[in-house]
Amino acid sequence: MMMSDHRRVLIVDDEPALREMVAMTLTQAGFSVVEAGDASQARRRLAECLPDLMLLDWMLPGMSGIDFARMLRASPQTRRLPIIMLTARGEEEERIHGLEVGADDYITKPFSTRELVARARAVLRRSSDDVDQRIVSVGGLVLDPQAHRVSDGQGEIPLGPTEFRLLRFFMSHPDRVYSRGQLLDYVWGSQTFIEERTVDVHIRRLRKALAEKKYDRFIQTVRGSGYRFSSKVT
Repeated sequence: MMMSDHRRVLIVDDEPALREMVAMTLTQAGFSVVEAGDASQARRRLAECLPDLMLLDWMLPGMSGIDFARMLRASPQTRRLPIIMLTARGEEEERIHGLEVGADDYITKPFSTRELVARARAVLRRSSDDVDQRIVSVGGLVLDPQAHRVSDGQGEIPLGPTEFRLLRFFMSHPDRVYSRGQLLDYVWGSQTFIEERTVDVHIRRLRKALAEKKYDRFIQTVRGSGYRFSSKVT
């Protein structure tokens, strides 16, 4: 008997045949599935019940998937919602653009059902990682894993789910240099499908989020080696 994931997935795609195929695949893998044909329908589904994961098509009628992802990341209610972009665009720059607006992963059409399930489970596994729930504080920056909140004593610093995990790892392992490959293993997991360049995208997003209160200075690029979170920066 197949073990059920008991996770709710919202599929947002304007192609009924593709939605049906994806829904059947995920249902057989033990997921609960909800469907929407565009961003407007998806907003109604989100209002009814927030899913554990969204599969979001890049090209949608009306509001594009990219604009919808950007809107979701700007809302406190959906900021932490894991998003996998479904795209027919195979060019690297287009994939990177999807990650920059807040997607946690992407999958290029056509894709195999095994790859789809594996990626969905990998993203959900990362988003539900709660091994260590201790509050971490470095230089006035405070990260609370249980509340999924980053603050500086004056207010919250909003982060997407991947940037939150990345900052959590950095703050828990300060003053050490990590290569992109090591960060993929530690933050994304050893079974990840993500390319190393993805690390650079999320580092940029994390720095941008921290820059308003000048905490971006903690994250240092070590040429030829990778990145370091320095607790000694003043």
